[in-house]
Amino acid sequence: YFNEGSTGSGDTLKVDKIWYTFPVTDAITATVGPRIENYYMLAATPSVYKPGALKAFKLGGHSSAFGASTSTGAGLKYVGDNGFAVSTTINSKKAATTGGFLTDQDQNKFNTQVAYTADNYHASVTYSRQKSWNSWHYYSTLDMYTGASAAGVNSDSYALRAWWRPSETGTATPSISVGYDTMTFSGRSDVKEGSGYFVGLNWADMFQADDKIGLAFGQPMKATEAAAGATLTEVDPFLWEAYYSFRPNDSIEVTPAIFGGTDVEDSTADDIFGAVLTTTFKF
Repeated sequence: YFNEGSTGSGDTLKVDKIWYTFPVTDAITATVGPRIENYYMLAATPSVYKPGALKAFKLGGHSSAFGASTSTGAGLKYVGDNGFAVSTTINSKKAATTGGFLTDQDQNKFNTQVAYTADNYHASVTYSRQKSWNSWHYYSTLDMYTGASAAGVNSDSYALRAWWRPSETGTATPSISVGYDTMTFSGRSDVKEGSGYFVGLNWADMFQADDKIGLAFGQPMKATEAAAGATLTEVDPFLWEAYYSFRPNDSIEVTPAIFGGTDVEDSTADDIFGAVLTTTFKF
């Protein structure tokens, strides 16, 4: 698997993801790999919203649970015939170093997802335990207090996800994906708790076959409660995007999009607005 986006490696060709998946039983699958992110090992898809410009809207909010960077990982998932599914994953940043896997020096992240998925709706909760891992910093004002360093900081978080989609496309009724994340820290002297939310809408087959209209908005992870003796800076982070995706032919997909946000990243001065045109070729 090669990276689908730019990683700033210039003209260098690099393997971005590599893993091995194998069946344990008819319902249980195992995955192990030296370069994988945790959401590749989920038992169920937590969102049907397809982002048009911002990765922050991936998986119903790319924040507390689903932000594991590429690293050594392993997982087990159970997918039942009745719609219920469970997965447990572990990612380690120090497994390939002298720090070691699951040692006191390791930086790791455990995820456990419990989900129910029917033909046109889904609900799930994912618990995440992070040890010296800072995956909360993706579009998050949590970083404005201590920066990206996660040394000695642990966290527990819950990601609630749900989606619904209509039985027929091409109507005025969109698919709806929602998410809510809450996070509690230990080892931080400034922030005790944070939270975020997401809402994404997609309309498919509106003007031609395989086209898609997307609209999403939400609050990136925000510090909501200070640690004892600390004071939080008042911020109100918000992100949004809108796009239209269409196919001129079977091999090309074109997606013009606009996006914006206020109080994102590290301070109240980090307001953004932009436009992007993405063209994808598949042969």
